[in-house]
Amino acid sequence: MADTPHVYPEGCYFNSLEDIRDKHITIMGLGLNGGGEASVRFFLSHGAYVTVTDMKSRQELEPTILSLTSDKLLDRSRLSYVLGEHRIEDFQNADCVIKNPGVRYEGNKFLAAAKHVETDLSVFLHFTKAPVIAVTGSKGKSSTSSAIYYGLQKAGFSPFLGGNITVSPLSFLERTDGMTPVVLELSSWQLRDLRGRKALRPKVAVITRIMPDHQNWYGDMDSYVDDKRLIYADQTEDDFLILSSDPDGYKEECSHTKPGCESWSDDFAQDAPATVLRVCSENLLPAGSFGAFLRQGKDGTSIGMTQLPFSMRSKHAQDHGIQNEQVLGSLLVPGKHMMSNALAAALALQMLGITPAQISDVLAEWPGLPHRLEAFHKWVSPTDGRRLLFFNDSCATVPEAAAAASQAFGTGIILITGGTDKGLDFLPLARTVSGEDGSSYKLKELYLLAGTGTDKLMSLLDARHIAYRGPFGSLEELLNELKRNLAAPDAKQIYGVQGSKKSLPVVFSPGATSFGMFSNEFDRGERFKKAVKGMFF
Repeated sequence: MADTPHVYPEGCYFNSLEDIRDKHITIMGLGLNGGGEASVRFFLSHGAYVTVTDMKSRQELEPTILSLTSDKLLDRSRLSYVLGEHRIEDFQNADCVIKNPGVRYEGNKFLAAAKHVETDLSVFLHFTKAPVIAVTGSKGKSSTSSAIYYGLQKAGFSPFLGGNITVSPLSFLERTDGMTPVVLELSSWQLRDLRGRKALRPKVAVITRIMPDHQNWYGDMDSYVDDKRLIYADQTEDDFLILSSDPDGYKEECSHTKPGCESWSDDFAQDAPATVLRVCSENLLPAGSFGAFLRQGKDGTSIGMTQLPFSMRSKHAQDHGIQNEQVLGSLLVPGKHMMSNALAAALALQMLGITPAQISDVLAEWPGLPHRLEAFHKWVSPTDGRRLLFFNDSCATVPEAAAAASQAFGTGIILITGGTDKGLDFLPLARTVSGEDGSSYKLKELYLLAGTGTDKLMSLLDARHIAYRGPFGSLEELLNELKRNLAAPDAKQIYGVQGSKKSLPVVFSPGATSFGMFSNEFDRGERFKKAVKGMFF
């Protein structure tokens, strides 16, 4: 069983932003993802003396240190580094320690020596007046957060997005007010650091599907889920909690199941103080519950509908006696899991006052997350009017992810794949491409980007007599070939005849790492998008 979680004092160590001046602050964990850097900037800008301590070396942290050093507006005379080690005196002598959420408090002698411990999130929540929409869960929380943020932007709000997506909320604290909604994606670790503080009361909270995660850190599912519960612990009946109604492993995973509960969401719903709404992607909503569900439209595609009490329905629905309203139609981003995430986002947006018709229109243009089946560019062929829609799935760094991408669109696609080997088996991708695993959709065409992983894949494809083009030594070379082939006389035979509104997906899903040709998967994705936009204009 995991350790009893630490309970923090209610409130915040700092009484006001002015109270930060001349305080001695130790920031535990500088890192490379922005959270530590944002804390350094925030506390220096408010006149604190800042000590940064990190077990990583200066060389490992060089990008972040260089970013801070090159900022002429920072008073770096108050900044010092202790790298490659932690010293107990830096914790004992600090007025307050700003803790990295990835560091466990329990059993940590350095944190135990601190007078006060806060996090960037706890400080933000104490001082902001912004309405908060908080999202947690095991899978889908990034997509759901992104869709809510996108919807708020397009509906005319001036929202902010932060939290577990590598954007510290301290970076925008002083630009928030009572009219600037803040979407926070929260990990279980970030929630754990709020235990006892009474700092988080989201107007809308969303918990996506729960499944086993971080068990090496927690030791059991109950401890992991107990931290998730903190997202709604201080809500009231005037707030909303949106939960999945899809099946999960609750009965096998929970050591003390509650009577009448079939899922983790049922369990949450029993003790949540907020108004509970459910999202169901597989069936109608459970009897007696309200929320949103997916059903099949007239053209066979899934659409999202609401089932809400009269007082929560739009004025149009109230005036016309409409019980179920459409809040979600077609999406640019493929896959049933994305429909489920977007449906939760749609329900959250309606609880924030946006009309169902507007939500459906706005989310139809949501591009998804960067580098994860991200729809980013449309192109119409000048030769035959063929429509192409390009997707960047550069975060697909394992063959299984590329295989899933090839089947996510409900139709055949042009797949661009391949890269550097990291000791993985490319058989799952080869079996999907060949159809021997029962996959439904045959590729229109397969393009390979050169790399040691591609070499392994090619031998598997050759053995199965699967045609491919390449491998190509650069994205530009590959895309040039694709553009030539799209204009070739036999293009219709290869790619099929497309309808006037239907686009053929072109999906870059490498299924491998990017070393050698690119710095990392993010660099790879950005360079792919730039190359496509430069060539298909």
